[in-house]
Amino acid sequence: MSRFTVIVEKDEDGMLIARVPSLRGCHTFAKSWEELQERVREVVALCLEDEDTASGAAGEDGSLVGAFQLEVA
Repeated sequence: MSRFTVIVEKDEDGMLIARVPSLRGCHTFAKSWEELQERVREVVALCLEDEDTASGAAGEDGSLVGAFQLEVA
């Protein structure tokens, strides 16, 4: 079992956008957390399948150190 960091943001329309930084091009979106979690599992599986085919097995990413918002005047 592999573990990946998922970054989730909300856009101006309220959609949740998830991306997995360690898997190039691995992202998805949904209106609810429940739907987003399901979609993230699907897209990670597809990205891993693609990486396995293209360049050998993908590994896990590092631990999330933190996230913050920065407001600049």
